[in-house]
Amino acid sequence: MEADQQKTRVVVVGGGVAGALLAKSLQFHAHLYLIDPKEYFEIPWASLRAMVEPSICERTLVKHSDYLTNARIITSTAVSINSKEVLTGEGRTIVYDYLVIATGHAVDSTPTTRTDRIQQFQQDNDKIKSSSSILIVGGGPTGVELAGEIAVDYPEKKVTLVHKGSRLLEFIGPKASNKALDWLSSKKVEVILGQTISLDSMSGNERVYTTSGGQKITADCHFVCVGKPLGSSWLQESILKECFDTRGQLMVDENLRVWGKKNIFAIGDITNIPEMKQGYLAQKHASVVAKNLKLLLKGAKESELAKYKPSSSSSGMAIVSLGRKEGIAQLPFTTIGGYLPGVIKSRDLFVGRTRKHMGLDPHPTPTHTS
Repeated sequence: MEADQQKTRVVVVGGGVAGALLAKSLQFHAHLYLIDPKEYFEIPWASLRAMVEPSICERTLVKHSDYLTNARIITSTAVSINSKEVLTGEGRTIVYDYLVIATGHAVDSTPTTRTDRIQQFQQDNDKIKSSSSILIVGGGPTGVELAGEIAVDYPEKKVTLVHKGSRLLEFIGPKASNKALDWLSSKKVEVILGQTISLDSMSGNERVYTTSGGQKITADCHFVCVGKPLGSSWLQESILKECFDTRGQLMVDENLRVWGKKNIFAIGDITNIPEMKQGYLAQKHASVVAKNLKLLLKGAKESELAKYKPSSSSSGMAIVSLGRKEGIAQLPFTTIGGYLPGVIKSRDLFVGRTRKHMGLDPHPTPTHTS
């Protein structure tokens, strides 16, 4: 059991976009622990660019120790909690006064070290380079953005995208879906909608895949870009087992505390907040909880806590990158495509801004080390 009697103990579980920012914000205000199975923070909206340009990892993969100079970093999974402690996968119990759950979506296949993650991107890049035909399964933002990256950087390759839905990018409006489809078609990407594909259907060395509609697709390699399950299974038999909705999301109040728990907060994709699951909104969650924890640490009253106002799902902003220079932006009152959204997101994918937000050099000198 690890504890510190001199300061209030705050434990953050999950070192993704929300948990990392929260930990950074609180490290000098409490005795802070960050529990994460990875030794690094990854800027998630740049991961697809890293598959065609692995060198970008120098900026997008940041060791937790680089931005957390006054916190204890525990590189492990969390496997359960009780009213006072978090139990880790290696058998340690971490005592908390306040707990923040930021485990987002499951990342079981993600390497735990920065070096291995860089090698994984390099392997993906080698796979793309050595293939003349590529199959992408899934037409959400990940699948569409990956198809865009490959189509722009490797226009000679045959790219096929299979999506089970009736339109691409179903998390945003039909106008954006149509613009994405038109753009991909203009880049010779074959888009097959309304069908699924079983990777077990691949026949022999010919690498022929069969869709649910019986269509045959030949591809030298494939990438699966479907949604990952929420990272909440480790809590299903814990003291929070009654705090989940039917989708496995943690129910939170207006202060982002888990329902019925005064000292447990949840932020990011794991929450049941009725809004699009976007990285910039997860960062807003982190900012609200950081403010509330600082207030609570000073003895503030309940009425003084900050309230989170959900972003409207019907008019929420979303930008989907299409290669290096173009994109699609859904704004509250219009949807635009082309160069302007590309200037906003695609050129740097908000990497410099995110690093600056984390207190890091936006454009560090490449070190070529892990």
